Amino acid sequence: MKRKTALTALTALTAGLVTLTTACSSSNGFSSGTSPSATQRAKASKTPLTLMFGSSGTAETNAVQAAAKAFTKQSGIGVQVIPASNLTQQVAQGFAGGQPPDLFYLDPLTFQSYAKDGVLDAYPASLPNASGFSPALQQAFTYQSTFTCDPKDASTLALYINTADWAAAGLGAPPANWSQLQADAKKLTTGGRVGLVIDQTHSGMDEFFYQNGGTVLDGDQVQLDSPQDVQALTFLKSMLTQGIMKLPSQLNAGFSGQAFGENKAAMDIIGNWENGELQTDYPNVKFKVYPLPTGPSGTRATLSFTNCWGVPKQSKNLAGAIDFVKFLTGAQQEMTFAKAFGVIPSLETAQTQYTQTFPQYATFVQELSYAHPDIAIAGATQALGAFDSALAQLASGNPATILKTAQTNLQAVVNQDK
Repeated sequence: MKRKTALTALTALTAGLVTLTTACSSSNGFSSGTSPSATQRAKASKTPLTLMFGSSGTAETNAVQAAAKAFTKQSGIGVQVIPASNLTQQVAQGFAGGQPPDLFYLDPLTFQSYAKDGVLDAYPASLPNASGFSPALQQAFTYQSTFTCDPKDASTLALYINTADWAAAGLGAPPANWSQLQADAKKLTTGGRVGLVIDQTHSGMDEFFYQNGGTVLDGDQVQLDSPQDVQALTFLKSMLTQGIMKLPSQLNAGFSGQAFGENKAAMDIIGNWENGELQTDYPNVKFKVYPLPTGPSGTRATLSFTNCWGVPKQSKNLAGAIDFVKFLTGAQQEMTFAKAFGVIPSLETAQTQYTQTFPQYATFVQELSYAHPDIAIAGATQALGAFDSALAQLASGNPATILKTAQTNLQAVVNQDK
């Protein structure tokens, strides 16, 4: 899911999980026990499957439908493909009614809640590619030390530079560290354009904590208010107060990529979902993509984003659904998706093919080796929403207070599970 739709998704998630929690406490057949082992699974039947997904557009919808047809031709198992208008809500409604889709896109935050409720089949161990995914992606879909859901794709945050603006400012190599980023942003800022724009949520700022040697969560301890994180957020505030960096709301843009595409900003920190946006809506913008600058200590860090192929325990054709996942996460099919709508494959062997096919976007794959998953804590929707609201007011806020409040709120959520 594109990050620009994050707030909409969080709103839907709140409603959806209330429904799911109610269903899990009823007699709909949910179990919190462990999934059956590969040897215990029945063979796939010819019972048709349903696949529900949230689409980024026509290209993705067509690609998923084509994959389903190819699987049916290979397996003899029919697949009903359902593009959801509100994926989180519709999947939760399916669980509540006792008929969840057999396969569905699942983001890390929703995954944590579903895994906690024990409604997902932990199938990866039964597949031959279980160890073939990037570590950051496996971590995003691991619950209580069990890798539960195969990641379907990958995104990382990188630095987008408008090459025309860059040349006009007389700049050379891209910024390698924070001080260079700050200096370049200052040179790129003009009366009608700011040097840098970043997303105004934790998903657009947390990478700076890691770059400064800080973190967000260590085991069951939230560590947002560490000196390293306070220093990092203070650095971002200084960029805002200098006027050399702005948030999308300050530029009348819905998300940072729009501001970059409209040339209201010469640099943007955003994920590879921006590539399709630029090609479709801003085809005249010339840009290059570079790794994010390091922090003061030279630490490289970025954030990773992904979805996985969720499979419910109560699937009417569990073995068939798992066979479908095996098909979808093969290197050939992942590359077919990459070519069709721009996603980075989750399988490391396919990532190698991706960098050879799309060398201009190799940065995103290279960054996976030091990427950190976005925050995903079961039940943390409200706390994360409050954190994002405070970050949107960072220019006039107190970094230490913002982080302390978020620390308290998120730790309270984590403690509920102890």
